[in-house]
Amino acid sequence: MNILLKPIVSEKMTNQGDKYNRYGFYVAKNANKLQIKKAIEELYGVTVDSVNTMRYGGKRKSRNTRSGYLVGKTAATKKAVVTLAEGNKIDFYSNI
Repeated sequence: MNILLKPIVSEKMTNQGDKYNRYGFYVAKNANKLQIKKAIEELYGVTVDSVNTMRYGGKRKSRNTRSGYLVGKTAATKKAVVTLAEGNKIDFYSNI
């Protein structure tokens, strides 16, 4: 099972990474905090202090088109905000 789906690279998370040493990730919906901590420590070689998770339900979306009224739903997601130990950093842009 793939625990970490992708990192959250936004202005808010970049500022938190610089100030508080926190990084965000989209994770699998059935992953728990211990699995997330282990996956990040193995993948990036850092020490994790804490993991906070958030679950978001999908939103209903609708639009009017030529062929009629279309209704759909966005996918539900789970996010994890990881605080690293002092002196550890994750660089998402090193492979570019």
